[in-house]
Amino acid sequence: MAKAVVFVQADGQPGVLETELAIAATVGELHDVLEGLGVKVDAETFIFVDEADEHACGECHEPVHGIKHGTRIHVGRCKRIKTTVNFGARSIEREFAPGAKVRSVKEWAVSELHMAPKDAAEHVLQICNSAERPASNTPLHVLTHGNGCQVCFDLVPEKRVEG
Repeated sequence: MAKAVVFVQADGQPGVLETELAIAATVGELHDVLEGLGVKVDAETFIFVDEADEHACGECHEPVHGIKHGTRIHVGRCKRIKTTVNFGARSIEREFAPGAKVRSVKEWAVSELHMAPKDAAEHVLQICNSAERPASNTPLHVLTHGNGCQVCFDLVPEKRVEG
């Protein structure tokens, strides 16, 4: 059976855990691998494969879809992340899957705010009330910082050099 190296990011555990998982893994096999890594899986745990909108659930014998080399498995208590983006006087909201990346949020916000591509390229997402500007490949669930299942961003200009 073909295996892939996958990376696990779990709430409450720092860093990223690396392991192998069968490409054709079942829900039961996924749970066994996670428990082997010390990641607790119970009825209140949601598991997402990469940026999938639906969590990997079902009977133990059912297949998990989307496993390939380099896949990120996101494990946490949030089924959706309520995401707010502030831009000027406007605030927009949408719920995303926990594995959704910051780049996906920015793409949505830029579209929703009808920003010109040139203007969008000059702006970045910054965590509200902070100077933290997460990398575009950061999954949302690692940004909730104990705020439950929500994250807030300000869409701000990147520092411009005048001259």
